Amino acid sequence: MGKFVVKNTATGVKFDLKASNGEIIATSEVYTNERNCMKGVASVQRNAPKAAVEDQTVENFETKKHPKFEIYADKKGELRFRLKATNGQIVAVSEGYKSMAACVNGIESVKKNAADGKIERVTE
Repeated sequence: MGKFVVKNTATGVKFDLKASNGEIIATSEVYTNERNCMKGVASVQRNAPKAAVEDQTVENFETKKHPKFEIYADKKGELRFRLKATNGQIVAVSEGYKSMAACVNGIESVKKNAADGKIERVTE
């Protein structure tokens, strides 16, 4: 089972969604406070399981409704995804992947782990 790890940064509070193997599968923006960060966690829990997948790496891709995962190529040519909530806001992003299969597996892992992921607060 996955978990959301909430922690302070130098400029605010963020979360990482970790798979059951401990790997980070999605990361949030840095929020100004913990309350807003927890709203971000709740948004991922609510939106990820039902989100469509929009592959922006193909020409004339079909635009999906929010919530959705957008797959795109970054400046290095690696594949990444971002989860957008029903309001169009980005609530989680991925690391870079070398292959489409790995990127899609990352999305499936977020969908599986987000809904019932436990929340762990880390203080350093």
